[in-house]
Amino acid sequence: MKLIRDELRGLADEDRARVSANFFKTGKEGYGEGDVFLGIRNGDLRRISKVHWDRVGFSVIGDLLGSKVHDERLVGVFILVERFERNVEEREEIYNFYLENARLVNNWDLVDSSAWKIVGRFLLDKDRSVLVRLAESDSLWERRIGIVSTFAFIREGDVYDALKISGMLLGDDEDLMHKAVGWMLREVGKKDRGMLEEFLRENYDELPRTTLRYAIERFEENLRKKWLLGRL
Repeated sequence: MKLIRDELRGLADEDRARVSANFFKTGKEGYGEGDVFLGIRNGDLRRISKVHWDRVGFSVIGDLLGSKVHDERLVGVFILVERFERNVEEREEIYNFYLENARLVNNWDLVDSSAWKIVGRFLLDKDRSVLVRLAESDSLWERRIGIVSTFAFIREGDVYDALKISGMLLGDDEDLMHKAVGWMLREVGKKDRGMLEEFLRENYDELPRTTLRYAIERFEENLRKKWLLGRL
């Protein structure tokens, strides 16, 4: 743990850290309130994870995920993803560890760079009811994990769970969820435009504006305008 922390602090960039703190809304009542940034590029964090993925145990990864420093948590997430990809025999243990610590995966970039790569990929050939539990959680980050995990299925042409979980989350109060649902719906549209349009028609009155904008982002301009005006 100390070796990783020392390496990270050697890469710290105060100017980048200030920009990141603002971007991730670390001020009072922001979704990232209190989060601390060192200002390290993601490419460097991924490089570190590739060096250490087989050198540290789950206790060290847990310490990284429990850190107040965003860069340390992101390295912890990257290490888990690296281990999941490289060690097939360990995947179930990684999946369980990830879900046990899901509330520590507590910013949108941490979720988006790991949920579908661990939870989604693990569940490709398994029961997916855990996604319903995640979608019903009082934790914003667990709910985001629930919907973003479906990206793994969408990539395989299976859009059912993405639409199911999206429907559950349409009434969510959080803008970060509106964006996540819209992102997954947009990805559904890349695989099955008809299924996306059917979902949008059936749920149009409940769709947050942000979700709709994200979902139809790749529609033709004239069609996009019609959807935004509700003229379909």
